[in-house]
Amino acid sequence: MGVDVELQPGREAVVRVPVATLWTAPDAVRPVDGRALADDPDVPAWLAGLDHDQQVGDCVLSQLLLGERVLVTERTPDGWVRVVVRDQPAAKLDPRGYPGWLPAAQLTAATPAAGPSAAPLVVDATVTPLHAAPHGPVALPGIVLGTRLPAAGRAVDGWRPVHVPGRAEPLWVAEGDLVPLPAERPEAKEVLAVADRLRGLPYIWGGLSSHGIDCSGLVHLAWRRFGVSLPRDADDQAEATSPLALGDERPGDLYFFARPGRRIHHVGIVTAEPHGDRRRMLHACYRQRLVVEEQLPADRLATLVGAHRV
Repeated sequence: MGVDVELQPGREAVVRVPVATLWTAPDAVRPVDGRALADDPDVPAWLAGLDHDQQVGDCVLSQLLLGERVLVTERTPDGWVRVVVRDQPAAKLDPRGYPGWLPAAQLTAATPAAGPSAAPLVVDATVTPLHAAPHGPVALPGIVLGTRLPAAGRAVDGWRPVHVPGRAEPLWVAEGDLVPLPAERPEAKEVLAVADRLRGLPYIWGGLSSHGIDCSGLVHLAWRRFGVSLPRDADDQAEATSPLALGDERPGDLYFFARPGRRIHHVGIVTAEPHGDRRRMLHACYRQRLVVEEQLPADRLATLVGAHRV
């Protein structure tokens, strides 16, 4: 698929692929990243090809989900665009959204909604495919948890038609894999339950999908599933949430970590009320390269700088 001629600086665009990866710069990508850079990226195959060290390569900034909005700020002749990601706040980097680079072919021009829209639907399955017709062939695999899909009509025989960016005709998704975007703020325990479904997922620096994720991505994605927009990075998440006295935290609250004199570098979701110095959390663990639920070991406790509530 060629680059949309409307993807020019100053214009808004939307992600047309299930998961797009946001990069620090076009020349920062590695030979192993080819599958993530394709016009139609295969993110699971890309992640499966990364070794232990490549999982934490800092060339990756974040990821975007199908339909996510960006503002184009720069375009190169060789098919890259610099963008700010509207739905991923990053106040320290850019007040408009998270900045970074994407292959232009993974975007399509934003189009205005036609008429009044129904309440948005959000993917509640960990991963689900979109089909060309009810019970028909898969047209777009790998749609992940938290993806918003505008309804294109009523359900038919357990299948729901949805609008998909860059496609003229609706695609179909199993109705049970969707839920309405909640009108009310969720309980923290509900958010924790969604995050807990990602236990065992690979840790990927900059990951923000149910194929692979990092610590702040886990927090951001779990709340996004309920329509709550938290910042993308852990230090910004700390500033956007309310501090608690240690000992007052409850399941669903957040623990933040920093080394002396350094900014916050890690976040986890509280999974149990504290008992003395014993504390538990669910987090995407850099050391284990997995999403795990565990009691905080002594060295982790030594860098705990606070508990916060969303």
